[in-house]
Amino acid sequence: MQLDNIECVSSSDGMEEDELITTPIAADATTSSAAGAGSVHPLHVSKPSGVPAAAAAAAVAAAANGVAPATSVHELLECPVCTNSMYPPIHQCPNGHCLCSTCKLRVHNRCPTCRQELGDIRCLALEKVAESLELPCKYFSLGCPEIFPYYSKLKHEAQCHFRPYNCPYAGSECSVVGDIPYLVSHLRDDHKVDMHTGCTFNHRYVKSNPREVENATWMLTVFNCFGQYFCLHFEAFQLGMAPVYMAFLRFMGDENDARNYSYSLEVGANGRKLTWEGTPRSIRDSHRKVRDSHDGLIIQRNIALFFSGGDKKELKLRVTGRIWKEQQNPESGVCIPNLCS
Repeated sequence: MQLDNIECVSSSDGMEEDELITTPIAADATTSSAAGAGSVHPLHVSKPSGVPAAAAAAAVAAAANGVAPATSVHELLECPVCTNSMYPPIHQCPNGHCLCSTCKLRVHNRCPTCRQELGDIRCLALEKVAESLELPCKYFSLGCPEIFPYYSKLKHEAQCHFRPYNCPYAGSECSVVGDIPYLVSHLRDDHKVDMHTGCTFNHRYVKSNPREVENATWMLTVFNCFGQYFCLHFEAFQLGMAPVYMAFLRFMGDENDARNYSYSLEVGANGRKLTWEGTPRSIRDSHRKVRDSHDGLIIQRNIALFFSGGDKKELKLRVTGRIWKEQQNPESGVCIPNLCS
């Protein structure tokens, strides 16, 4: 799809329409410097050169006597190859050097420290050490106050509300992660995404050759309302054998917070219209996951061309919508809409 031929005219909250030309999507839209700045790294400890089994046994004895494990005990549980925390089965060579089960396969059953054959020796003492530890979430520097037993920590971190977000830009495989304020700046500065303030929108999408439909995102727009940020996606893709157009909204925050908001989308012309109303999905859900679940306003091409009018050789779609916040009624216990003025 030639994105240079797509025009978007947008107006927000009663403002006059501005003529906008959408920026072509490129795989290298994110600069390497931005990617580096956006990466969030957990605290990291130095890599041990090897772990004698005797050291692990000493740590077990200390734990049994009620002595708090030292920082060196945490280092014992770091794989010297990948530097990730080790979980059972923890392997060791005849000289006592340990590594995780994943890296045992990567090093072709040879100890990376002494080059001895690893065999199938497990470091049961070190696994026992892990059972006695309680560690903070690796996102504690981002605000998570939780402390977990060693073997429960990994499960929590996969769902931690303080974990960083992936960039919601769908036009390229952007690897930048960060908190919401950083991602908003990243979208504006690096991806050149249009930013709007307000809870209503009015977009006109124009394409000169609507029969050219590929799996490509046409446009991403970010809206700031109720002190939150929302991503409006509009794109064309193949649904089976049929080309379709789709618009949907994502919330820049966690799923629980996204449930506090609702939105509606409408497209139409010639006395007909299609409407969609729903809850925005969190950007924790990838763009592809939302699109493939069909959770949004889907417009078949023949209907889109009918709404475009004329000789149906040019796509002209006007999509309007609004976002509102659901408020809990303390007396009835039901949600009532709070419309943005």
